Amino acid sequence: MTPFLPPAPDHLPAVLRDTFAAQRAAFQKQRNPGLQERRADLRQLHHLLRDHREAIVQAIAQDYGSRSRFETLLTELLQGQEAALAAMRHLKRWMRPQKRRLDPTQYPLARAFTFAQPLGVVGIVVPWNFPIAMAFQPLICAFAAGNRAMVKMSENSGHLARLLQKISPDYFPADKLAFLADDDAGPGQSLGPLFTQLPFDHLFFTGSPQTGKAVMANCAANLTPVTLELGGKSPAIVAPDFPLDKAAERILWVKLLNAGQICTNVDYLLLPEGSEEAFIAHARRIAAERFPDLLGGDYTAIIDQRQYGRLQAVLQDAVAQGARIVPLLPGQAGDAARRILPPMLVLNVTEQMQILQREIFGPLLPILTYRSKEEVRDYINARHHPLALYIYSHDRALQDFYLAQTLSGGVSINDSLIHTGLHDLPFGGVGHSGMGHYHGYEGFLTFSKLRPVFRQSRWRTVDLLMPPYGQRAYRLLNFMFWRNR
Repeated sequence: MTPFLPPAPDHLPAVLRDTFAAQRAAFQKQRNPGLQERRADLRQLHHLLRDHREAIVQAIAQDYGSRSRFETLLTELLQGQEAALAAMRHLKRWMRPQKRRLDPTQYPLARAFTFAQPLGVVGIVVPWNFPIAMAFQPLICAFAAGNRAMVKMSENSGHLARLLQKISPDYFPADKLAFLADDDAGPGQSLGPLFTQLPFDHLFFTGSPQTGKAVMANCAANLTPVTLELGGKSPAIVAPDFPLDKAAERILWVKLLNAGQICTNVDYLLLPEGSEEAFIAHARRIAAERFPDLLGGDYTAIIDQRQYGRLQAVLQDAVAQGARIVPLLPGQAGDAARRILPPMLVLNVTEQMQILQREIFGPLLPILTYRSKEEVRDYINARHHPLALYIYSHDRALQDFYLAQTLSGGVSINDSLIHTGLHDLPFGGVGHSGMGHYHGYEGFLTFSKLRPVFRQSRWRTVDLLMPPYGQRAYRLLNFMFWRNR
């Protein structure tokens, strides 16, 4: 008898239905690839990134209009290659069955263990801000776990999507890995909402909380497990004991990286009251040193006109409500035609301003001041859990206070962003900032079924507890109660 598995809905484009059907059929023929095949798949991902490095850099630059070559190499290609190699090194240990303890009634000869088994066909929805990193990091986890994958690229990553569609068949058959461009659905139709209606065995989505809700609703129709990597307003707290110049150096590094278009970026800064002017002076000096020519290529453009216009509207809203705008590069005006938006600090902000209500995703940094650690704690906890928290303090007790009294996806102490690039640390949000984890072993588990197995021996201890319940059974039962007193 042929088991029932829900097919792709008929209303979906043929490219989705056919690709999904091919991958599901291939998985049914080989449900649990071994260590060597999985390592070979990871090696192919590594080779794809290595062999086409320059073409990938150029495609991303075309999609952005202007994207720092160095930042693409550092944050996307190097990270992807490192992650693939790290997974290859650790995969044998990850795949090894794990012995689990027995209950007293099962001693002494039975065995209990878990082993990780592939889920099947997974879908990955990729954002535009780090299109290689956000495609290949979950792909590495999915392939390490033995799955097949369909990857839907962003509508803002058209050049990269076409490049990946062209080169991927040289490394993988389409029933193992398929890249899909957003316009593959046909003229004037976005593939994203249709893609998430497929009955995947797992769906991985990176994007905004608003879109994440729609994705989760589509997945619910098929009971598809989902990992959501969202965003939110991630704060940086500078304590009075931390050198202000050092904090400015490290915070500005991440705030200006990719022109601030990072889901784990510092979205607002909490400074001790009275330190604002000193921070401004440090920030202006640092920005001038790092970007003597804003149009020279080291500074990335805003991805499209819609996002550029949104950031301009956020600034105008703040100014209209009394905010003070501090350009970090006052002698450089940027370039509206190329969507080069100069970095700015925003002071005297209030809760009514858009800049404090939604994730900024750009080179604008609002500054708030505080008088006590309790004030900081209460402010953060009155809002959605952020994707990241950044604590700048050498005081271990103060670090522990913020760690214990707040909740976030991840934390960097005395730095920003670094924790997100460590392959052995899980990455993921909580609540409004996401659900589930990936990177390293936790990513391997995300795309696996951790299957529990109990293997009974020839002789069962529980046979001593069968009715009729005589003295021997009661003595054994009383002994177990005594052990658990």
